[in-house]
Amino acid sequence: MSHELLFFGGFIIFIVLMLAIDLGLFSKSDKPVSFKAAAIMSAVWVFFALAFGLVLYIWGNELHNVHDFARLKEIIAKHYHNIRINENDLAASIQLYNKTLSIEYLTGYVVEYALSVDNIFVMVLLFSSFGIPEKYYHKVLVWGIIGAIILRCIFIFVGAALIAKFGWILYVFGAFLVYTGINMYMNRNKEEEVDPQNHPVVKFASKYFKVTPRLDGGRFFHIENGVRYMTPLFLVLLVIEFTDLIFAVDSIPAIFSVTKDPYIVFFSNIFAVLGLRSMFFLLVNIIDKFHYLKVGLAFLLIFIGAKMLLHSWLEEFGFQTVHSLIIIISILVISIVASLVFPKKEKV
Repeated sequence: MSHELLFFGGFIIFIVLMLAIDLGLFSKSDKPVSFKAAAIMSAVWVFFALAFGLVLYIWGNELHNVHDFARLKEIIAKHYHNIRINENDLAASIQLYNKTLSIEYLTGYVVEYALSVDNIFVMVLLFSSFGIPEKYYHKVLVWGIIGAIILRCIFIFVGAALIAKFGWILYVFGAFLVYTGINMYMNRNKEEEVDPQNHPVVKFASKYFKVTPRLDGGRFFHIENGVRYMTPLFLVLLVIEFTDLIFAVDSIPAIFSVTKDPYIVFFSNIFAVLGLRSMFFLLVNIIDKFHYLKVGLAFLLIFIGAKMLLHSWLEEFGFQTVHSLIIIISILVISIVASLVFPKKEKV
């Protein structure tokens, strides 16, 4: 357990430091994030995500203190890794385990990063509906991500505990993802709308707290005559947290289709969430050009759900995590290329 806590603790310290630097460098000036800055931020987060995958490839066995066959077999059985170890070669078996961890991590990262794109569609709509100036986007998103990390940590480890105790819940997750994917495909052309006045989060906040409809610069709260009021900036932050909670219901079970190791689920999920903010600023003005992306995400969810439902049969057939990674990337590439080759017709 000490190794797991060291890995987890070191990861959290790194994330906190990066977010503190990020918040200090960009949020105090309250200026819109440029495309160049967003590109640099995206590249940095992708680099860190890939570097962490390399760490797992080299030292992944240290996560669960795997140094002998007994411990290796225990962890493989506990986390349902589809690995056939060589009983006569411990070093090769551990390397195979590390390789499996890194592939599971990268596959989970790609899945979560892809599903985050749908979150961007909603975020653009929320900022527009609440009338939030572009220069405050970054501050709201950074604090939103801090909340998302805490909520997803709870979701992931509760989910892992449920899977460990009730193995059949994987079939529930799988059926839910298939249903969600079909529903997303059926509603792919539906225009999404947000009514700030009637949103359930806004109604709840207005009922129990003082709320002002006016912005007060980049402040989340406004004090008037000694009374503290929530500003629209804090309201949109609450709505974004609520929205992320809903998205987590899809995305976290999706990653559990790739790996049952809660730490790998957490690492891949959090790196993808951290990259979401910079990806938002990259895509905010061109997101509508990728009109086939929702179709791709729908098929992605259907594939992941079907994989969870058929996982026992697929393992017997020889289906590996790397095959999932290839299919997932193929779905995303096809949907992006199709969007560019067949642009959306402008409404007259």
